[in-house]
Amino acid sequence: MQSVGMTALNGRLSEYVRLAAAGETVLITEGGRVVAEIRPPRETVLNDWLTAPVMSADSTPPTSDPVAPLHELVAELQEDRDESGADRFSR
Repeated sequence: MQSVGMTALNGRLSEYVRLAAAGETVLITEGGRVVAEIRPPRETVLNDWLTAPVMSADSTPPTSDPVAPLHELVAELQEDRDESGADRFSR
């Protein structure tokens, strides 16, 4: 693990990014305290908006039973929109 001050980082950012890509964590300091870090990317990062939940081997997936009838869900959604004024953004 290395640390670098903000001033030094500005001139040599690509060098520290390369260190992180190689597995090194770089602590960025300002005024003697750590304010950020550059670290290697997680291996589990996906290029999707949603990722599957992590389940232990002994857990069971949730049931697919409906939580409420569709007409109730739609009514609640409309009620929330009415309260928040969200309809003003709909087309």
